[in-house]
Amino acid sequence: MTGHIDVVGGAVLDSLADPGRLLVARRTAPPQFAGMWEFPGGKVEAGETAVEALHRELREELGVSVRLGAELQAASASGWPLNERAAMRVWFAELLDGEPRPLQDHDELRWIDLRNRGEVLGLAWIPADLPIVEALLDALQDSVRAALPAH
Repeated sequence: MTGHIDVVGGAVLDSLADPGRLLVARRTAPPQFAGMWEFPGGKVEAGETAVEALHRELREELGVSVRLGAELQAASASGWPLNERAAMRVWFAELLDGEPRPLQDHDELRWIDLRNRGEVLGLAWIPADLPIVEALLDALQDSVRAALPAH
């Protein structure tokens, strides 16, 4: 066992074709992150692919099913570093079924306006998620919108 923890997150958009809003989730635990915002998702379990884990986590945490788009590319193949032992891979996604509700690990969900960079960056993000948020905003501004095919 390597001790490395693989984590997945969903950048859930109102639309893959024309994203305007992002769904974010406020954590309830652990204490150092309670009240901070993040991408919904979680750990990849043994025997799961990253994509399978993301679908499972979004069902468990939000009660939704999604269509995944492109992965938000990180500098490392293992994903965006969260700490010395964990890294997160993040996919663009849009809702297919269900109304998002904070079922696990969160006390509030909020749709935020991606066109308002100040609003997005003004949230109290978990520190490790902030570089991912900045990369997401840059990717969407750099006309990646056309490159978010669903699969």
